[in-house]
Amino acid sequence: MRQLPGFLGFIAVAQGAAGPVTEFSDGRVGSVRRVGFPDGREVGASVALIVRGVALFAAAGSRRSD
Repeated sequence: MRQLPGFLGFIAVAQGAAGPVTEFSDGRVGSVRRVGFPDGREVGASVALIVRGVALFAAAGSRRSD
């Protein structure tokens, strides 16, 4: 259970990093481009995913200090 926030953080950072790469290279990688609600704001949604991923990494790191 302690590894779950770290895993989710990794997924969020990976998908967030794939967003700008996909946006600027016109590729088909990442989940931000595939969902419909951030229409026109994909880069902002990707940055938000990166920030949330870093926060999940911080939460995972603070829980492992038992």
